[in-house]
This record gives sequence, C-alpha cells and structure tokens, in this order.
Amino acid sequence: QEQLVESGGGSVQSGGSLKLSCTASRYTAASFAMGWFRQAAGKERELVATVDNDSTRNVADSLKGRFTVSRDNAKGILYLQMNNLTPDDTAMYYCAADPIIVNLKRGQPGYWGRGTQVTVSP
Repeated sequence: QEQLVESGGGSVQSGGSLKLSCTASRYTAASFAMGWFRQAAGKERELVATVDNDSTRNVADSLKGRFTVSRDNAKGILYLQMNNLTPDDTAMYYCAADPIIVNLKRGQPGYWGRGTQVTVSP
C-alpha cells in the first residue's frame, strides 16, 4: 500500500509563498503519475497540477505563472511551489498518485495523501 505524506502547508499573508512536499516511495515517484489537488471549504475538489510518468508537467491554466510542480525521482518527493498567494488559494491540498495519468486527471487516482492545509490571509 503506497503512502503519500504531504508537508509544507501553513498560514501566510497574501503575496507570500509556500512550497509543499509529498513524500512517496522512490518507485512511485519514478513510475507513477503524481499530482496535487485542492479543496476549499464548501467547494469542489480541483486539480492543481500533475507530473506524468514521463515527467511531463502540467499546471491548471488559472494557476500558471504562480504555481510550479516538480518531482525528485531519486528522493521520491513531489513538490508544489506556490508564489504570490491570495486568499482564494486557501484550501486543503492533497497529493495523489496513480499508474495511469488519465485516472489522476479524472480525479480518481488510486492513492491519496491526507492533505496539508494552506491558509492565506488578506
């Protein structure tokens, strides 16, 4: 059973930055598609960013320019660098993984982390 553990969340002021990390096994990091989702209170979960099995990276259009996703296969860590944060970015951020990128993009990955809270104050 793969375990995904997120870290790096916290409280920042608007305009600040945070870098989230998701620790997985090196096998998962190297061979699975991985991604970040977020869910704000009272809203549906949304896909934030993905890294495909071939390391192709994608960030949601609305977040491009502020968010960057990357993966260190050797360490088994997925990252999400978030800059110029706004209160609208306040949400629980979840790491997810699946052998098939389509499952991830459909919001149905096989593995989920427990999430890390990001709170951005005005």
